[in-house]
Amino acid sequence: MGKTELYSLYKGFLDCICLCLSRSSSEAPGKNRRDTENGHLIYKRGDILQDRYEIVNTLGEGTFGKVVQCLDHGRGGARTALKIIKNLEKYREAAKLEINVLEKISEKDPLNKHLCVQMLGWFNYYGHVCISFELLSLSTFDFLKANSFLPYPINQIRHMAYQICHAVSFLHDNKLTHTDLKPENILFVNSDYTLTYNAEKKRDEKRVKDTAVRLVDFGSATFDHEHHSAIISTRHYRAPEVILELGWSQPCDVWSIGCILFEYYEGFTLYQTHDNKEHLAMMERIQGPIPQRMIHRSRKQRYFCRGRLDWNESSKAGRYVNTKCKPLRRYLSSKTTEHHQFFDLLERMLEYEPAKRISLSSALRHPFFLPLHRPGGSRVWRNSCDSSR
Repeated sequence: MGKTELYSLYKGFLDCICLCLSRSSSEAPGKNRRDTENGHLIYKRGDILQDRYEIVNTLGEGTFGKVVQCLDHGRGGARTALKIIKNLEKYREAAKLEINVLEKISEKDPLNKHLCVQMLGWFNYYGHVCISFELLSLSTFDFLKANSFLPYPINQIRHMAYQICHAVSFLHDNKLTHTDLKPENILFVNSDYTLTYNAEKKRDEKRVKDTAVRLVDFGSATFDHEHHSAIISTRHYRAPEVILELGWSQPCDVWSIGCILFEYYEGFTLYQTHDNKEHLAMMERIQGPIPQRMIHRSRKQRYFCRGRLDWNESSKAGRYVNTKCKPLRRYLSSKTTEHHQFFDLLERMLEYEPAKRISLSSALRHPFFLPLHRPGGSRVWRNSCDSSR
């Protein structure tokens, strides 16, 4: 056999090995023994990925995959969070987009002054994109749930709100829209708490000790120049311009923040629905009629009749909305100045028309946040035992 034939045979052998290796890293779920049928990685406590990340336990699960706590032996055994994406092409592609956003955030904010979760690194593990993050604690939703949906005290809401506005304002300044803001995507840095006894309700109530938070989940974040999907945001936090398909930009995040802050204040979601027209009816019940300009421009004319929402208040759905919703100011639980200031901020964030909705740079200067700017103001929100509403 000549040298040419030997070279061709050897090259063919190498190509075959490369093909096998490629397939082993991206096999369809069910064919890869490391995957479950829906694409999750199969793992157990003590497993080590990449000869570095030792799995301690599972922190959470979503449609994208799972988040596990790891000991990062490449960083001296430091505890980190590892987001393990499903071995499915659409989730891999979404993960690549998220990594791109996280890299841009790190580039623009290397000292992490803008309170977005820090990505520490990423790698591909048998078709699963894995992203390593700083380890954080419970989400603001999970803490609320664990506390029987007892609202946060107004002082704690103030500090949490300021941080959220600060973080998202940073995104907006860099031509990014988060598009999926909700209490689940706001995580406490440390969710340790104290217990206080509520004599009226005859039960212990949790008060988080430190309200420092971080913004997470940039899987749907969109740059101004990128394609804008018609539908974004989790239902309860979806802005009216999205429902009416009028196009959207950064103001849709501001609307979501308004819904989040209301939830912190009351302990329940402002818009408890899964239907577009019912959602719009709730908005009208809480904030008044939808502006005619938005109605006329909407691609969803089937929701309207003669320039008004086609809604029957006497129907079962109509009675549900009337029972569940009331004008925004009627949710006030106190007549003190700070509560009225808080609701003024909510009203500006929940302005129907995006162009009239308050910007986050303006929101950060709102009187509600004034106590944080005073000398010693940072001590106010740290007083977790302050049960004042």
